[in-house]
Amino acid sequence: MNDKLNDQSVVRAIHESPGQHESPGQHESPGQHESPGQTRRIAPQRHRRRSIRLPGYDYSSAGAYFVTICTQNRERLFGEIVDGEMRLNDAGKIVAHEWMNIGKINNEIELDEWIVMPDHFHGILIINVAVGAIHESPRQMTIVQRRNMTLPKLIGRFKMLSSKSINIIRNTPGVPVWQRNYYEHIIRNHESLNRIRAYIANNPAKWKMDHKKPTH
Repeated sequence: MNDKLNDQSVVRAIHESPGQHESPGQHESPGQHESPGQTRRIAPQRHRRRSIRLPGYDYSSAGAYFVTICTQNRERLFGEIVDGEMRLNDAGKIVAHEWMNIGKINNEIELDEWIVMPDHFHGILIINVAVGAIHESPRQMTIVQRRNMTLPKLIGRFKMLSSKSINIIRNTPGVPVWQRNYYEHIIRNHESLNRIRAYIANNPAKWKMDHKKPTH
């Protein structure tokens, strides 16, 4: 991966997220049962939890991914940047809530650095596939095959649930929140992981520079 990271260079693959039109089943929207103050305490705009693996660890063997998901038409739906920091609105808090739920309800998933930005989301996650779970699969899938199936399902569910809750609070049923595709980059080593962590952490500070219009 290049040392200089941007939305175009860090991502190597584009996928369509399945499950965006699936029925979410019984799921509680964070906006329905929590006040904005409560949501802010459990859903910060940037997550600093870090993997404790050793520097020489092969992250690709565990399925470490950097994912980027953009809003439909790059609409700034999730808040604004103020003094170099991301300030989430209610829609942004929902996105943060749903992403954190991925790590809470999936024992195989480890969340690392992530951030909600006004018109996109960046996150690092590690898919730890248990050997026993693979052997129990009727298709006898390999670890790589199972990871390749797991990631699109996770992203699809995340997009579906966050979209539904956001459309409830803004009274826009069925309106797309996210772009159909998402971007992924496989993290292969500790150095790559740290570069991407820094890229995510610096996103708010770089926002004004990246979006500054030239003066004439």
